[in-house]
Amino acid sequence: MKKLLISTALLATFALSGCASTGTDTNTGTAVGTANNIGMNVLKTVIDNQCRYEIEKQPAWRIVSIAMNENQQEAAKSKVCGCVSEQAPQQVTLVELGNAAIDSKYRVQLATKVIANTLQSCYSTMLK
Repeated sequence: MKKLLISTALLATFALSGCASTGTDTNTGTAVGTANNIGMNVLKTVIDNQCRYEIEKQPAWRIVSIAMNENQQEAAKSKVCGCVSEQAPQQVTLVELGNAAIDSKYRVQLATKVIANTLQSCYSTMLK
């Protein structure tokens, strides 16, 4: 159900972006910018969810999380994955966002790529 909702939201964002870019209105740039922002916000949500899933699969997380209570684990995941999802727009092009709206397999690949590219820098930021 969650995948269907995310897929529908991304597809709607892509469709809105296409409609906004074909109009002759002078506010077209604003509409495209708004559609892009909506798409990026949806992507941030997908990346945050995927990041939490990926963290739980990491052997290092399994070891460290034993010493944490549930609230501490959630706070750590929120901090790291929040950082990752905030850096997502710098890692994704509009073309990639459009492809992600159409292809669910590509969406997962894109989220995994963004997480891999930003996770290390987010860990480094947390350790400083």
